[in-house]
Amino acid sequence: MNSIAGGTIGKQFKNLHKRMSRRRISFLKSLPLFKGGTPDYLLVGCFFLIIFLGLVMLSSASSVVSFQKFGTTYFYITHQLLLGFLPGLIFFYIASRIDYHILERFAPLFLILTIGLLSLVFIPGLGFGAGGAQRWVSLGPIVFQPSEVVKLTFLLYLATWLAKRKGSAMRDISNGLMPFIILVGSVSLFVILQPDMGTMGVIALIAALMYFMSGAPLPHIAMMALGSVALFFILLQVAPYRMERFTVFLNPGLDPLGTGYHINQALLAIGSGGIFGRGFGLSRQKYAYLPEVVGDSIFAVIAEELGFILTFGLITLFVFFAIRGLRIARRAPDTFGFLTAVGIITWIVFQAFINIGAMLAVLPLTGIPLPFISYGGTALIIGMTAVGILVNISRQVK
Repeated sequence: MNSIAGGTIGKQFKNLHKRMSRRRISFLKSLPLFKGGTPDYLLVGCFFLIIFLGLVMLSSASSVVSFQKFGTTYFYITHQLLLGFLPGLIFFYIASRIDYHILERFAPLFLILTIGLLSLVFIPGLGFGAGGAQRWVSLGPIVFQPSEVVKLTFLLYLATWLAKRKGSAMRDISNGLMPFIILVGSVSLFVILQPDMGTMGVIALIAALMYFMSGAPLPHIAMMALGSVALFFILLQVAPYRMERFTVFLNPGLDPLGTGYHINQALLAIGSGGIFGRGFGLSRQKYAYLPEVVGDSIFAVIAEELGFILTFGLITLFVFFAIRGLRIARRAPDTFGFLTAVGIITWIVFQAFINIGAMLAVLPLTGIPLPFISYGGTALIIGMTAVGILVNISRQVK
């Protein structure tokens, strides 16, 4: 009798354990961490290939300036790995696994973060500058560039804001165009006061394309385009150094030892690379000739060492990344996902081609880094987080 009772109790315990296990599994699957299907592996592969090439080329481009400043050739690449790539990998994984719809709930917080972060650079003791620009914040051992974070926080807020305005609201000036201009103008004002005209242009470009893709009428886009051109020339007149840069862009040989020095050295590096390049690690321009060799000018070092063919391959990777990203956007399950994907792709790809265009002298120098390749921990972490969100959207495409 005791054995029969014991067996019955054992079976009941096993059944209870199975039910509890099923409930736990059901609960875990209901969490946003476990939602979604298969990610776009082609986009993920392309993305990590760009990062790998970026780390390899940063190790080469930074070796000379790193030794000059810190007595070791590995300072920049070590910091990029430990303070950029590894934290970015964690944020990428989290963003790719948590349901992106949750981000809509935090839209007001993203706007507060956007304005708050941009304000920090002007607070004495927190914000600090270099080269005449006030763009960085120091919180003890943590140093970061708020404008890089703002590219993502403002993008997410704007995607939520635009997703809620459909049909007649987008065609109405008082409910659509004017609030949009006030939002973008307020953020742009904080950025231009740093001053950072390049980042302001990227943020405005992201916002404008998202506004257009949300269904804004063409007359509204035309009015914004005319206003942007007028603002551009006003900003050139206000700061003489901007006008000098623009003049040198129109005529690179005008001041080769002054304002035109940077672009002339970049063109010299790119031209000397030829078809096949000088070889990895054999750049000459990185020996204190080319300014900002680990930042804005790293593309010139890539072209000098790897040559036209492999450099064109890097450009092709960014194009492929854009194609896969736009495919994800087109198949996104809702307007918020569509606009978020469009914003992320616009940000990364346009910024890449603005940087490359500046090094090729087809665009004015703006100080815009090359995404996932230029040195900068903040930019790498935020960029990887943004791609994680894009991958999460790809898990839920139709």
